[in-house]
Amino acid sequence: MLIVDILRQQLDLLVDGKLVKSYPVSTALKGAGEEKGSYCTPRGLHVIRAKIGAGMAANSVFVGRRPTGEIYTPELGAQHPQRDWILSRILWLSGCERGINRLGSVDTMQRYIYIHGTPDSEPMGVPRSHGCIRMRNADVIDLFDQVEPGEKVEIRC
Repeated sequence: MLIVDILRQQLDLLVDGKLVKSYPVSTALKGAGEEKGSYCTPRGLHVIRAKIGAGMAANSVFVGRRPTGEIYTPELGAQHPQRDWILSRILWLSGCERGINRLGSVDTMQRYIYIHGTPDSEPMGVPRSHGCIRMRNADVIDLFDQVEPGEKVEIRC
């Protein structure tokens, strides 16, 4: 199970109820919330719906969940300063709680909420994302290798 604590800006990996590892994260700049278009990080119980990027190089760039063939560098970042970089790996989340984070205007999966890598120059421990849960590239690759689709993810404040 994964626990994302928005207040602490931390993701904990638990195996059999025991803490295995903690990672710093960056959740939404606009805080917690479930509505489509809110740019907030959704709360509640989720599952990993899909794992995307297995075997890709660290810093591989994804757009629409597809690799672009680019590898992120600070120079590439400077060429596209407004781009919301999704790098290395994607864990696509799906809500489990009908009317809270599943279906209708609050559907996490339809909002394309991921746990994903971001440029290592981006701060962790500070809310800065557009709704997703950002991680350092080495951390998201490490986490990706330890979880499977169907893994529970609790996002809380």
